[in-house]
Amino acid sequence: MSIRIYADTDILLQEGYSEYEIDTDRDLEVTFRGAGVCDAFIRVVRCGKLRIRTFAEAGAVISYLFWNSTEEVLNVDESHEVLGDAAVTVAYGECNSAPTERKTYVALRQQGASAKVASASLVNAKKTYNIKVANLAPHTYGDMENYAVVLKGGKLMIDAVGKIVNGAYKSESHQTSRALCFDEGQSSQILPELLIDENDVQASHAMSIGRMDEDQLYYMMSRGLNVQQCTSLISTGYLMPITETLQNEDLRSALRNEMERKISELCSM
Repeated sequence: MSIRIYADTDILLQEGYSEYEIDTDRDLEVTFRGAGVCDAFIRVVRCGKLRIRTFAEAGAVISYLFWNSTEEVLNVDESHEVLGDAAVTVAYGECNSAPTERKTYVALRQQGASAKVASASLVNAKKTYNIKVANLAPHTYGDMENYAVVLKGGKLMIDAVGKIVNGAYKSESHQTSRALCFDEGQSSQILPELLIDENDVQASHAMSIGRMDEDQLYYMMSRGLNVQQCTSLISTGYLMPITETLQNEDLRSALRNEMERKISELCSM
């Protein structure tokens, strides 16, 4: 059962799996704090400007899945603080047909902290993501994985920044961003950035933007599928690996089900 959030709230996560639903017309600030092993599914039905703050205590293992189901413009400002030896996963499901502007900042504050930021987006509106993961202490690990399928009318912009400050030795910062485009009349821009101010580190980035292979599409249609069915199957296969970033099976199942339903719905329009 989901806990409805409709006013500014400070939430202490319980160990195990929990669900929350943000449903209000007003601007909102929500804080999540966690220790131990916690998995949270947060569905955004509607909201004004949304501000999210999370704090992972030392040694915590926390996964967040934010699912955007609003049909109105969503503006989100997030910060995630990760303390010593804590591991945080922040995953986003963006398969709705309304514009989104999301700003995400992850701070790896103490030694041993790690974080993964992952997103899966089916884009037929304007989606703008500004993501920064900052290694602020030694022996920290940051990773970003962004996958998007851009349909006709979609506009995607991803600005992904990995930053390792001076003194954060033996740290790592990695990122992968990929966009697959189906139609004319869409635009995609991905800006991978690495800001490294320390020598003894590992860092990498990979980025690709490509059109759907016409031969593959022709082959699938020759087997009796129409264009909408092909688009849905290819989109599902392209975006579904994002579920593997989540350790909790309830979260993986929730993300798979939501993605399959929305991909089928949008690709049939």
